[in-house]
Amino acid sequence: MTVPEGASPAVSSPPVSVPRLRILWSFARPYRRALALALVLALVGSGMGLATPMVTKGVLDALGGSDSLRVPLLALLFLLVVGSAVTYWQWTLIGALGERVVLRARESMVRRFLRATVPAVTRRPPGELVTRVTSDTVLLHQAATGAPVGLINAVVMLLGTLVLMGVLDLVLLATVVAAVAVVGVLFAVLMPGIATAQRHAQDHLGRLGGNLEGALRAIRTVKAGQAEDRTAERIVADARTSAEHGIRAVRREALAWTIAGSGIQLAIILVLGVGAWRVSEGALEVSSLIAFLLYAFGLMEPISELGQNVTALQSGIAAAERIRETEDLRTEEAQGRAVRRAPVREAARPDTPVLELRAVTATYGPDAEPAVRGVDLVIPRRGHTAIVGPSGAGKTTLFSLVLRFLEPTGGELLLDGRPYGDHTHDEIRSRLAYVEQDTPIVPGTIRDNLLLARPDATDAELRRVLGEVRLAEKIDALDDGLDTALFGTAVSGGERQRVALARALLRAPDVLLLDEATAQLDGLTEAAVQSCVRARAETGAVVTIAHRLSTVIDADTIVVLDGGGYAPGAATTSCSPRTRCTGNWWRLCASVRNRPFAVDRTPQV
Repeated sequence: MTVPEGASPAVSSPPVSVPRLRILWSFARPYRRALALALVLALVGSGMGLATPMVTKGVLDALGGSDSLRVPLLALLFLLVVGSAVTYWQWTLIGALGERVVLRARESMVRRFLRATVPAVTRRPPGELVTRVTSDTVLLHQAATGAPVGLINAVVMLLGTLVLMGVLDLVLLATVVAAVAVVGVLFAVLMPGIATAQRHAQDHLGRLGGNLEGALRAIRTVKAGQAEDRTAERIVADARTSAEHGIRAVRREALAWTIAGSGIQLAIILVLGVGAWRVSEGALEVSSLIAFLLYAFGLMEPISELGQNVTALQSGIAAAERIRETEDLRTEEAQGRAVRRAPVREAARPDTPVLELRAVTATYGPDAEPAVRGVDLVIPRRGHTAIVGPSGAGKTTLFSLVLRFLEPTGGELLLDGRPYGDHTHDEIRSRLAYVEQDTPIVPGTIRDNLLLARPDATDAELRRVLGEVRLAEKIDALDDGLDTALFGTAVSGGERQRVALARALLRAPDVLLLDEATAQLDGLTEAAVQSCVRARAETGAVVTIAHRLSTVIDADTIVVLDGGGYAPGAATTSCSPRTRCTGNWWRLCASVRNRPFAVDRTPQV
């Protein structure tokens, strides 16, 4: 049985092991010197804490004799002041290191997400990836820095306390060791279950983020379908499951700390009883009993620190593994390195097509049917090429191939007569501009959106392209003009399309790719946009995906796709503009199913 993607496997998390610790250590390794300093400071602070009961014993001994109290009291004051300063330094250092570890992890993931291949990123819900950046990294704060230092310090402090107890009285030490051993065994039994519950809680939290993000994107559809409650119930189901696992972890932790506290309290009661008996027998001094009790009361601190840091360590390991999973996302740089770069050639001849597809086939998965198969397409350096066809015909897949979002499984693509493998992703995309069908808004201002692909553009150039898409007057009427913040619900679909088109025109690319760029525009605005497209086609290449005849009426060449491709040996057919304008190209598409069909715009005499 397979586990659906994004679901939590119904198995327990593996126990803490060396390989899993190495994953966590990889986040802290760049700061190992600072961690070593923090550990030294922690040990110094703990050493001063361990010395305090012994100095207190000296004060009590001085009270029973003729010795001066000045020296032991000054020693106690020194331990207090210096110990507080060392503790403050250590906490500040650990806190700053934790923030740096979180920042480094977040920066690494954000950059990897944005440099990953499009199929690798879109395979997961965006909200789930966001959860890894925001929520999982928080667990690293303590686990990768404070927990290792705290664990070592707690072990040293626990051993030091037991040693000093042995110096004071071995009989009382045996009583305490028995209680500590019982607590240790119970902790070892309970801790793995805490880690498993926290891992599952975090997995469902990631699913919650992904489902909520998708629902908010489709909020209008959800409301129109009166599906608010049903959608909320599906999303909250993951929240409930996460809470159930979290409560399970809390219960185990509460049981562990209750046992620990009860065990120490029982040890203190036994120490009081046995110690009073030994004092009455003259086998133990009262000052030694008091010092021993101070160590017994302080024994809870290293045990508590030990348990807390083990819990934090296990939570951090689970988070570190989820974060490291993002490294499996294949980046475009790695994809590019798989292809041998050819020597740089001379500039292409003017008659060489700017883009060419030769028998290109592509799929979206190893077992998936080809989205396009055997496609041959030539894009000249100037002119308007339209790609039409029914939904699922492979039109958007062709754009994904041209933009190198998707790699072909057969055939090849050429830019300026050179195979795509001879170019980097950035080299290819620097020659292209793309207007998506959904035209998403990039977070930021109107200016940020326009300057996304050309950050050096001037305000005059921005106003020019806004005028071409008929947005200049609307933006001038805004209080902040170009610096008005944009978000998804602040602009209409038509305005988003025009902002995206203005951004593409600003780049002045060799090839302008438009995926239904006028689908949400009114007639007058669409006419203005078509004028922009015609002007652009006179100086460069324009490739349009369209479902509407009005969008491609002025195209120089119309390519009809259906079923992802067409049969070999198809011919190019010419007809007059009048015939095509009065006909129904959907019928035309049906009549040439599985064949390429190009309409030459050259007027017929």
